Amino acid sequence: MNYLAHTYLAAPDPEAMLGALLGDFVFGLAALADYSPVERREILVHRRVDRYTDDHPVVAGARALFAPGLRRYAGIALDVYYDHLLARDWTRHSGEPLDRYTARFYDHLLAQRARLPERLQGLAPRIAAHDWLGSYRRRESVDLAVTRIATRLSRNGERLVACLDDLRRHEEAIAAGFEVFFPQLEAYTVQARASVVEAADVA
Repeated sequence: MNYLAHTYLAAPDPEAMLGALLGDFVFGLAALADYSPVERREILVHRRVDRYTDDHPVVAGARALFAPGLRRYAGIALDVYYDHLLARDWTRHSGEPLDRYTARFYDHLLAQRARLPERLQGLAPRIAAHDWLGSYRRRESVDLAVTRIATRLSRNGERLVACLDDLRRHEEAIAAGFEVFFPQLEAYTVQARASVVEAADVA
């Protein structure tokens, strides 16, 4: 899952949504102490969501559609494409218009910028100014985002970019799989959040 899906799974509370986004920028357990209980919970939920997604048979089947040399990178392309499918059919998933949803989140993100991890501090203004979350409704944003991510890889970024051809070739099958997978992910996220809360209570 990418940025839009993670925030959606934590919505509607902006604090929880920010925690879900922070899951891509906060690593280890010690760093959790810098964040609120709600944010900590959602960072941990984010990690569980990523593991569930990686291990899900539908997602594994989608990765298998890519050329063998690209499958290691296909998961990144799929995460971005799944955000596109969520944004494209947003009204099926949320009663809040996508533009209102993203504007509300950006307001909170920017208000909290000074206390964010350094990398997210730098990205936050661009995320908001260029409407990264809302832009996923346009198919061309998938290629742009994947290409942008490829430039940040330490090596083999060209293999991630090469995934775009296979992604286009198999879009229909991947989109059909998403329709099966995403409701299961939503149900899992509710369970994962309850489990994280229970673990915190025990601790």
